Amino acid sequence: MTSNAPPPERVRVAVFAKAPVAGGVKTRLAPLLGAAGAAQLHAALVHHTLGVALQAGLGRVELWCAPDETHPFFARCAAEPGVELHRQRGAALGARMAAAFDHAFAAGRSLVLVGSDCPVLAPHHLRAAAAALATHDAVLAPAEDGGYVLVGLSRALPAVFEGIEWSTSDVMAATRERLRAAGARWHELPPLWDVDRPEDYARLQREGLLREMAS
Repeated sequence: MTSNAPPPERVRVAVFAKAPVAGGVKTRLAPLLGAAGAAQLHAALVHHTLGVALQAGLGRVELWCAPDETHPFFARCAAEPGVELHRQRGAALGARMAAAFDHAFAAGRSLVLVGSDCPVLAPHHLRAAAAALATHDAVLAPAEDGGYVLVGLSRALPAVFEGIEWSTSDVMAATRERLRAAGARWHELPPLWDVDRPEDYARLQREGLLREMAS
């Protein structure tokens, strides 16, 4: 007898996002856009990232919410079929990311985790990351500013998230050092760029991506 049940998910995608509260997100863009405008841009980027994650077709998408999942924006996100909400847990970003991976490993899955700041993230990036985890311990997509926009793990590597000075140009280099020290085998995707500074916003406009996100 054949079963019509879907195959178990081997890899899931997690999106990390803050609630789009004016004054609490995209603060480096607030002088240019105003606090409310920066929050609107953040919300548009989150919606874009969720859409990309769903289009990748890897299964249900986990939206990890900060400070929690009760903001009405997250409820609207969860109305999209295939999105489930989780509360970020932990004081520092590294601890919150590690907790999301622990949740995946407890369910017997690998995980690809992305932020919500990368307008050029596409479904094929997520599919490539998921494929890499079949043969590697980790996968990363470096950011042009020295961080990364995507990290995936197929096994627990807690040191990857410990002692990192986040939001600096040294994040990717420090992560490579920790992976090397842990004896991990990792794969890197081509570098991408994210939106944090006025010059990033100008690039977003110049490349027509702002119009695409608004459509």
